[in-house]
Amino acid sequence: MDRPVPPDCTPESLGFEAALAQVLRTVRPLPGAETLALTDALGRVLAAPLIATMDLQPWPNSAMDGYAFAFADLDTALGAGLELVGTALAGHPFTGRLGRGQCVRILTGAVLPDGADTVVMQEHATLAHGRLRLQRPLPVGANVRAPGEDVRAGQTVLPAGSRLGPAQLALAAALGQGTVTVHRRPRVALFTSGDELTPLGRPLGPGAIYDSNRYLLRAMLQELGATVVDLGIVADDPAAVRAAFAAAREQADVVISSGGVSVGDADYVRDVFAEFGDIHFWRIAMKPGRPLAFGRLGETWFFGLPGNPVSTAVTFHQFVRPALRLLEGEAPAPPLRLQLPLLEPLHKAPGRLDFQRGIVGPGPDGRLGVKSAGAQGSHVLSSLAAANCLIVLPADSGDLPAGATVTVEPLPWPGTPGRDVF
Repeated sequence: MDRPVPPDCTPESLGFEAALAQVLRTVRPLPGAETLALTDALGRVLAAPLIATMDLQPWPNSAMDGYAFAFADLDTALGAGLELVGTALAGHPFTGRLGRGQCVRILTGAVLPDGADTVVMQEHATLAHGRLRLQRPLPVGANVRAPGEDVRAGQTVLPAGSRLGPAQLALAAALGQGTVTVHRRPRVALFTSGDELTPLGRPLGPGAIYDSNRYLLRAMLQELGATVVDLGIVADDPAAVRAAFAAAREQADVVISSGGVSVGDADYVRDVFAEFGDIHFWRIAMKPGRPLAFGRLGETWFFGLPGNPVSTAVTFHQFVRPALRLLEGEAPAPPLRLQLPLLEPLHKAPGRLDFQRGIVGPGPDGRLGVKSAGAQGSHVLSSLAAANCLIVLPADSGDLPAGATVTVEPLPWPGTPGRDVF
């Protein structure tokens, strides 16, 4: 006998774009921020803009190893030559002022001496008996970095919502900023559901499988820097599922389950969740990953992912990953997608938007192309491990020949080819 559909959910399949838009429209950045030293801020998201308090560069300096002089002395430099009166090193500037007909030896990054406005590369000049002669004319200001050429004091260099990578941290350091204010990271409670699941280290019983999805999800969450609360394996029992949701609600900003959101007789996750909170949708017109539940449990967001491992990975990548980034304060942005030719024919049944596992690499002509990573069943982990991208195929697409142009979305984790590829 069919169980009743829980309230506040959409029984029909929702289009992928509409479902993703609903998630991104609904989720909001978490409250709270903290101030961190730059050494602890890698991967975090700015809660306040970074505003320059100084010019970058702060001083006029040389872009080359060479000689600094006044452009007004160019004719002398090309003729009788300039008198060499000192040296300017990075961190050890020349302290005097250049007079008419004088120059100083200057190295890259050194402050330009007073009275100088141009630098000649050492390869374009000749020094003999203390006098410098230029081999060719050059424009005023050549090889000089002006103050504020990169950043001006008062300029917003990193807006709020920027994720801090190595280059962003280097920019903050160059501006003398030792700390940054960042959003807090989400706490994510995680459990897998199913009586067939067996923890690692125990022998498999009849019909049992090892619990790989929890390791898959933990790794994807750790790759994003989320704090993980692992609630373990939850039995196919309504009371056990209720206890898991109660624990998650007390400990986390987000709860993610894997398995139990379909319509099988032992799939209780979606039904029990409806007792606690509101389900926004639970079926998506995509492959793999049709049974995907999204809702809210008080102040805690819920993603009920499918039980097959590839479906779990794809729905996490397409829905959970952008939601977690938004919760952390990062502005939503569409994923990077490329148009590449197929290097071999590809099978696809019309009907649903399909995310197939693929491998991007050079074809016979040396140009980038893409081919299948292997078998595409939603239970096949070997091709997920081999893949470095998803091939995004429209719902109405059928089989495609080699050479056809397809949309490719790179994956954020490495692929390890499991067969002869490129």
